[in-house]
Amino acid sequence: MKTTRALAGAIVSLCLVVPAQAAPGWYLSIEGGGSLVGDWEHTRTKMTWCGPEVKEALAAFDTGYAVFGAAGYGLDAWRVEVEGGFRRNDIESYEKSSWKRSYVVDAAGELSEASVMVNIIYDVPLFERFSLSVGLGAGADYAHFQLDTPWAPVDEEDFHFAYQGLAGLNYALSEVTVVFVNYRFANVRDIRFDPTPDVHLEGDDFQKQAATAGVRFALSAPVVMAPVPQPEPSAPGPVPLEREFMVFFGFNKWSLSPQALSTIREAVGSVHESGSAAIRVIGHADRAGSVAYNKALSLKRAKSVRKALIAEGLGADTITISGRGESEPMVPTADGVRESQNRRVHISF
Repeated sequence: MKTTRALAGAIVSLCLVVPAQAAPGWYLSIEGGGSLVGDWEHTRTKMTWCGPEVKEALAAFDTGYAVFGAAGYGLDAWRVEVEGGFRRNDIESYEKSSWKRSYVVDAAGELSEASVMVNIIYDVPLFERFSLSVGLGAGADYAHFQLDTPWAPVDEEDFHFAYQGLAGLNYALSEVTVVFVNYRFANVRDIRFDPTPDVHLEGDDFQKQAATAGVRFALSAPVVMAPVPQPEPSAPGPVPLEREFMVFFGFNKWSLSPQALSTIREAVGSVHESGSAAIRVIGHADRAGSVAYNKALSLKRAKSVRKALIAEGLGADTITISGRGESEPMVPTADGVRESQNRRVHISF
């Protein structure tokens, strides 16, 4: 079967310094662009008094349009979404053949399809603002095939199983807005139509491609915990009470080392001694990796320390956390440099 292959790509260049991906959580997206459908080879079987009459046929389609909308949920680098789409392609030509000859018939018509897919997508950070998306999807395709010919016109519609592969390039305008370009290759299975009781069409799968551009909106902005003012100590002791502690982490890690746990126990002891009911936990990361990834990593580190503080006896409602990513380094470095002093969580009360 003939398959037309198309590849569309575009890179949007902007000057803003923003993270490579939008905020995690629920999001909506909308996109539109061009649609290609591969030539559809099929057989036309007509029941006659002498038995079935079978002819080979080929439908070719013009370039059409496609629109898609999706609602999904993102967590770290993964996204799961439900996608709805619509495509339309006019018929360019229609050819029939038998054992005697092949000929192109005077025909008009269109193929319009509505689809619902569940996609699983993985976003790969490339640069500070760019990321690459790859994914797979499966669902249902509702195809309406209309073919006007001098004989046995076709005006049929039916549901079919479909699956697709996706690839795209994303550019984050802000933490809640991402523009992107996408390429899809979809396959619609088990294509058959029965325009009349005596005529049956059955052939290869529909193979479709689409190149689109769109925008994706996060439904909630990232939460950053507000700093809690430090309370004044009830009475100064002969030795100043330590109120700030640092917990350090390995590269790309958020698990706690024995030394980190010892520091956390010291912090809990100081909190109990002071009687404070407001503890701040702020996570940080070095500058290796994208801004968005480091922000998420710093928040994971803060959550890990908060869990350990609660295990040591502090109340969960007394602890606020936030992740600053690579924005507040203890040791200034160039972008991409690993620095152990910057992979830390700051505990204060």
